[in-house]
Amino acid sequence: MGYATLLVERAGPVATLTLNRPDARNALDMTMRRELLSALDEVEADPDARVVVLTGQGEHFCAGGDVKLMRDRRQTAAEGRARVESLNRLVMRLADFPRPTIARVDGFAVGAGCNLAICCDLIVASDRARFGEVFGRIGLVPDGGGTWLLARVVGLSRAKELIFTAEIIDAARALAIGLVNRVVPAAELGPVTRALAEQIAAGPPVALRMAKHLVNHATASDLASALDAEAGAQAIAITTEDHQEGLRAFFEKRSPRFTGR
Repeated sequence: MGYATLLVERAGPVATLTLNRPDARNALDMTMRRELLSALDEVEADPDARVVVLTGQGEHFCAGGDVKLMRDRRQTAAEGRARVESLNRLVMRLADFPRPTIARVDGFAVGAGCNLAICCDLIVASDRARFGEVFGRIGLVPDGGGTWLLARVVGLSRAKELIFTAEIIDAARALAIGLVNRVVPAAELGPVTRALAEQIAAGPPVALRMAKHLVNHATASDLASALDAEAGAQAIAITTEDHQEGLRAFFEKRSPRFTGR
């Protein structure tokens, strides 16, 4: 399928979705939001795509909403709500996507772009990456899930500081507060992210899908509910061919070859 604002490719088990509006720092216009939803549907329908990498074309990951469009036309409250609700659909789809996801971040990931990265399960950043909840700079509140996601990643107090100050932080600071998983030299960003994606893709697809769901929902449940959910998921995992393959590989002292069955 062809896209106007995205590049979609799969190499082996890794599908890469590239935001492709480099002249606008890959700002999230309405077309990109719709196309990202379609691209995620396309990837989910591909049984050979086990991991998704989300990245940006050019020097930046994503500058958030398209500020030029905001400047050119003042919006009504109803129009503003509709724009955010379109983004909400994307956030929910990406956050709950049934495959592991990795944001590969170079340059700016600010505003909704920062929150788009946080929607992914892991973030690998270059040493020149920059992150920020910059909504306050233009008199807006965080959207794209920032009020919910950010606190769960960096803690409530740090989330408030980033939102209240609208400060843009560098990759080293993002790593120190737990916003990103890894920081690497810019020249190594692609290979390191690819290696991580392939390492995860070699894992058991069914078990990883259920593990992601369990972890995502554990923060909204109590311990008893989480334990019950684990028991239900393990009852499924223990019957899979991948579990038997994992046992064989363990005793044969070799790497397992998981098939997703």
